[in-house]
Amino acid sequence: MTEQKKIIHIMAGGPPELIPDITRFSENVIWIGVDRGVFYLLEKGITPDFSVGDFDSISNEEWLIIEKKAPNIKTFLPEKDETDMELAMIWAVDQNPDLIYIFGASGGRLDHFMANALMLSHYQNKNPFIKIKMIDKQNSLSVFYPGHYPIEKDIAKKYISFIPLTEEVVHLSLNGFKYPLFNRTVNFGSSLCISNELIKQSGNFSFEKGILMMIRSTD
Repeated sequence: MTEQKKIIHIMAGGPPELIPDITRFSENVIWIGVDRGVFYLLEKGITPDFSVGDFDSISNEEWLIIEKKAPNIKTFLPEKDETDMELAMIWAVDQNPDLIYIFGASGGRLDHFMANALMLSHYQNKNPFIKIKMIDKQNSLSVFYPGHYPIEKDIAKKYISFIPLTEEVVHLSLNGFKYPLFNRTVNFGSSLCISNELIKQSGNFSFEKGILMMIRSTD
């Protein structure tokens, strides 16, 4: 019998119009609500297993609903070293899950999005056996360290971009792509690997040094 994976979903308080239909992600998972994301989950009929934040972005009326319906809330003062999202991420990785999916973390303020994206890289590096992904209606974002990785075609998000997060990504190869590469060194800030596509049902990519962010997108 295959062992069931432990999955944690984090709902942040980003613009709701960018959040995908979360009902298709809701079976057999642990939900963490972050600040206004707690209220969003409750509105969708999902009771978060853990809620965290300074809750400075919600009204008094919304807070009363959260206090009544959310069973496990940890509050912080706004004056703190970590963002609400990082507090949620710390709790999530401590649960030793197989997967962490992050919603509501893009759109709105650019500084929050950039911090969330780079935080994903930091915690992926510290926890290589946990797969962490950020998802919105138009994009999914994940981070990879040196190795060889299979990749499957996704009709809903057909564009695939690879962005170096280090000074260089060494010996990057893309197989099964419209624009293939073989042992190419790609420098930080390069647009070489933007907006590629798989031409087969599956492909793979590999590299020997650096950190690579993959973004899968739709128009």
